[in-house]
Amino acid sequence: MTTSPSSSVQQARQALADRLREIRQDSGLTAREVARVCGWHESKSSRLEHARTAPSPADIRAWCAACGAEDQTEDLIASLRVLTTMYVEWRRLLKSGLKRQQETRLPLYERTRRFRVYSSWLIPGLLQTRAFTATVLRSIMERDGLPDDVDEAIAARMRRQEVLHKGDHRFAFVIEETALRNTVCSADVMVGQLNHLIMCSSLPSVSLGVIPLGSGRERWPTENFWIFDDAQVNVELVASYLTVTQSREIAEYVRTFEAMSRMALVGRAARDLIRNVISSS
Repeated sequence: MTTSPSSSVQQARQALADRLREIRQDSGLTAREVARVCGWHESKSSRLEHARTAPSPADIRAWCAACGAEDQTEDLIASLRVLTTMYVEWRRLLKSGLKRQQETRLPLYERTRRFRVYSSWLIPGLLQTRAFTATVLRSIMERDGLPDDVDEAIAARMRRQEVLHKGDHRFAFVIEETALRNTVCSADVMVGQLNHLIMCSSLPSVSLGVIPLGSGRERWPTENFWIFDDAQVNVELVASYLTVTQSREIAEYVRTFEAMSRMALVGRAARDLIRNVISSS
């Protein structure tokens, strides 16, 4: 079973806290003594060591200086930076606008050679039509009260989709049939989107699998995730966007993707299922 994203973040926080405690223990100081040297209330040391409070870079520098472990400062700060980028709230991610959020992902897409994408409830962005993307992004803009840069954001996403047609990229998409039936847009837009899926499935760089409703399941539907080569996984949660870079956790998502792929219809069978959804809409 895939590790819970929130659990993964908490484990990383605890690992950093454990390293702080080990440094303090190796120095022979008590938590109270570290707090006194650093000029903190003694409860802060306890909160840092039990991962109840996240340290700042300044906290780490003060802690290492108090414990005579300045040589470990930069490594700990680097771990903190990784932790900070692992879990980003959507509100923080989108505060600079939808266009910027679309553009920042482009370098990752351009350098990735193998994409593995699972989506349980929405057509993945690389496979979306312009009209479908417009509906989705406008909904996000209105929901979160963001500046209206939807047209610019759509253009940025369309530029990102160029990786489907150029370069040495390979894409494997697995989506639930539910994603084909969710009415997030008008009927006409959805029909256009489903026809576009059929077209994309014929691209030489693309493999598209659809898990039909009512199938015997090896795995339950899970959160949407993207695997970029074997280097990174991004997970879309309700309130946040998670980045996973630890090889052990990436392997869990790879195993989950492979299990989902075994349940999916591919090729002509997938296209026939999509056509059936079109005819019933």
